[in-house]
Amino acid sequence: MDEHRLGLKPILRRVWAPRGQRPEVAVQPRYQWLYLYGFVEPQTGRTEWLLMPTVSTETFEAALQMFAQSIGAGPDKRVLLVLDRAGWHVSSQLTVPEGIELVFLPPYSPELQPAERLWTLTNEALANRLFATLEELEQAQAERCRVLQAHPEIIRPRVNYHWWPQIAQ
Repeated sequence: MDEHRLGLKPILRRVWAPRGQRPEVAVQPRYQWLYLYGFVEPQTGRTEWLLMPTVSTETFEAALQMFAQSIGAGPDKRVLLVLDRAGWHVSSQLTVPEGIELVFLPPYSPELQPAERLWTLTNEALANRLFATLEELEQAQAERCRVLQAHPEIIRPRVNYHWWPQIAQ
């Protein structure tokens, strides 16, 4: 599980253009943000996505509640959630839903976090585009998340590290 900041500041990427022509991309940087919460099961590539207005202990708690409910976590189903040590993940005020257990990565080790690899895939729908409002950005990102959720075969090779523990059958 990880969070990714999205905003009206454009994501610029290289594009192909005919020789001698310079590609043009409209930009109008504005500093308004929303956050994409991504949950991934590395072995299967199954994902759950939430678009939230901010990151805080309260919104993370709400995201955990929605995630636990969507996967059926509870007394009969335990889920280990691997996280970095962001302040809202380790807050003493955080209430973790029943069935969810938080496991923290060592400090300064984003390369160990499978969810970090999701963001290049989610950004594809936003690259080199100018969005007039956060609602327009949210709509484009939500559509991209639906596509990725329907195609776990795109996700799995990026997040299923060879050393990652396998799900017991």
